[in-house]
Amino acid sequence: MTAPLRLAVLTGTRAEYGLFRPLLAALAAEPGFATSLIVTGAHLTPRFGDTVKEIEADGYRIAARVPLPLEGDAELDVARAAAAALAGIAAALDAERPDLLIVLGDRYETLAGAWAALLARVPVAHLHGGELSQGATDDAMRHAVSKMAWLHFPATAGAARRLTQLGEQPDRIFAVGALGVDNALREPHLSKAELEAELGSLFGPATALVTFHPVTLETGSAAQLDELLAALDRRPDLAAVFTLPNADAGNRAVAQAIGDYCASHAERARAFASLGARRYLALLAQVDVCLGNSSSGIIEAPALGTPSIDVGARQAGRERAASVLHCEPQATAIAAALERALSPELQDLAQTCDNPYGDGHAAERIVAVLRRELPLPAPLIKRFYDLPGAVDDVAGG
Repeated sequence: MTAPLRLAVLTGTRAEYGLFRPLLAALAAEPGFATSLIVTGAHLTPRFGDTVKEIEADGYRIAARVPLPLEGDAELDVARAAAAALAGIAAALDAERPDLLIVLGDRYETLAGAWAALLARVPVAHLHGGELSQGATDDAMRHAVSKMAWLHFPATAGAARRLTQLGEQPDRIFAVGALGVDNALREPHLSKAELEAELGSLFGPATALVTFHPVTLETGSAAQLDELLAALDRRPDLAAVFTLPNADAGNRAVAQAIGDYCASHAERARAFASLGARRYLALLAQVDVCLGNSSSGIIEAPALGTPSIDVGARQAGRERAASVLHCEPQATAIAAALERALSPELQDLAQTCDNPYGDGHAAERIVAVLRRELPLPAPLIKRFYDLPGAVDDVAGG
């Protein structure tokens, strides 16, 4: 009997694990794969919700826990955390020797994992490569991870084309859709009454789900958040449910400002370090608008028929549905966008517009590719893919 192929999945945040859940469930149903997790970052930190407990509750095998020094949030602190992630994930890969490391997205933990795998000669499969978020350091890290990956599972056809522009071979690029849409369309959604039974009073005449992360390529995150909060002050009819930011540079000031706002607006504002995927998606489905600079407003919100407002430059360049509005980080612009998002016209549009991030079947497509492509040949020697005519153009120029 052939031993199952060993797959390791790297997760460093509550959002990443939530996205991985449909894929982990699909892999668990495959007898040819033995899947475990390398858990790091905010998962292991009480300040960010100690979300490793969600993984433990789901029953998946945790192959390694890689704690990071997340006490500070200056740029140097994040660099030190990334260095610790590189060393810790390298040790985990050396102990486990998986046949494939699966990573998602663009965080520094993801970059550290891909680099550790490259040095250990463990092939990497990368989800959500080829996208753009030009207002954050994530953008460069995402492209760097793609260059260290062997298999690519971009969410859109546009992202797949961009990967070929990075020199990745087209026969290793599989546009599968976004796992976040799988979650959004499959996760049983709690009702408003059930959510409030678990979390307390949340909803008003209209309700916004607000997630604002530090803008890591700019210095004005706190000022941008102040503008967003000022816009909310112009809508006393609007209840606000905040989720606190990830472990990025500048997260403490953002979390503090949100906490202060909720304390002074306790009648209509609540904040949570972590809601978990089940409650977050249920809220996203039940609120009237998603507001902030999180990718969930661009990927999952349209799948659930919820209008969203993307504030500032953090997600600049991402493909988006017609129900996703963009505005500058200024109170007047945000207030105008809220007015439009809450209008009957946009509420109706959000129920019917197309979502470029897929149809909710990404997990099955990824598993089908892994079943066909694994085990990978050794050694894995990547050859740069030149776009047709590109070499001739260079030579001729």
